[in-house]
Amino acid sequence: MAHSETRDDIVAVADDLFYRQGYEHTSFADIAERLKISRGNFYHHFKTKDDILDAVIEKRLADRREMLGRWETEGKTPEERIGRFIDILTVNGEKIRLYGCPIGTLTSELAKLNHTARTDANRLFTLFRTWLRRQFAALGREVDADALAMQLLSRSQGAATLYNAFQDQDFIQREIDQMKAWLSDIAAKRSGQE
Repeated sequence: MAHSETRDDIVAVADDLFYRQGYEHTSFADIAERLKISRGNFYHHFKTKDDILDAVIEKRLADRREMLGRWETEGKTPEERIGRFIDILTVNGEKIRLYGCPIGTLTSELAKLNHTARTDANRLFTLFRTWLRRQFAALGREVDADALAMQLLSRSQGAATLYNAFQDQDFIQREIDQMKAWLSDIAAKRSGQE
């Protein structure tokens, strides 16, 4: 039991540090120091930083799958469920302001490093793309569901990046309001309400 708890603790701390400091700027020592564990204990669980990165990506995937599952059960309509995706910019607003989007920053960093795990990290965006595509299809937009999913993903990523850059609360709120208005328009057109 202690073995898996220690491993889970290492992954949780690494996840946080990779987000706040970046993968490249986080060392074994940073993670071990935060946890107050010996380097030997650390190496018992993970041999390389890439092993930790793989575990962090898997954790983020599992966490996002769980979140999307909650949205599926809590959201009564596809529009409401897509709205939950847009609301990430509010729910995680302070973290995004300080560090950017956790998915966007990781995938960008790994792409710049030409890291072998970048394809695995891209699975995080693919998870959201697939889920959003299903929601737009359920709204009656089967033909352009993927295009709408990509449009919303790109707009939310752009908004998160600019919020992180400019730290402008009014900007991010306007973006959220515009995305919600866009979503309402799509939902209304689907149901024949113009």
